[in-house]
Amino acid sequence: MVITEVRIKLCEENNERLLAFCSVTFNNEFVVRDLKIIEGTKGTFVAMPSRKLTDRCTHCVGKNHLRARFCNSCGHRLDENRALRAADGRAKLHADIAHPIHSSAREKLQAAVVRAYQEEKERAKTPGYVCRYDDYDSDYEEADAAITYGGVVAEMGGKVLKAHGPHQPAQRGTHMGQPADAPAVKARTGDEFGAGIL
Repeated sequence: MVITEVRIKLCEENNERLLAFCSVTFNNEFVVRDLKIIEGTKGTFVAMPSRKLTDRCTHCVGKNHLRARFCNSCGHRLDENRALRAADGRAKLHADIAHPIHSSAREKLQAAVVRAYQEEKERAKTPGYVCRYDDYDSDYEEADAAITYGGVVAEMGGKVLKAHGPHQPAQRGTHMGQPADAPAVKARTGDEFGAGIL
């Protein structure tokens, strides 16, 4: 694993624990976005992108976040202590989407991100500073998707494609691809399966 680029987006100073967001590029081929640089009790650390964990209501089987006290679907009261607990007793409310498999990879990633964070803080002090974190969207647009909406031509990854025009409303009683002069669909009687559906 070679970390080829780290981009940092510094947070406002009034945010006490969240210091910055970060994206990491591996081998100039794969990007992981939305890592968080957080000031913890034992120093600065990198939190991986994660999703909220959910469970199902025992009453209606609706999905709910683990912090929910009532079901979003039926309003049934939920057990507030239903989340799994970590070794330190804290509830496990999020699961990493992308993360290193072993500790040496995590240490390597964290060291690169924290180093880039310190460099970005120094760059932010210079006049005319511009954050490069949001450049990925424009990189993608320029390299892979120069699309003209309402036009005829689209370019995708260097290949020229023909764009289709706006969708035309289907004529009543016709099917996609069916010529307008084709025989009309037979109307169903009241006792056939699907009667009344046109």
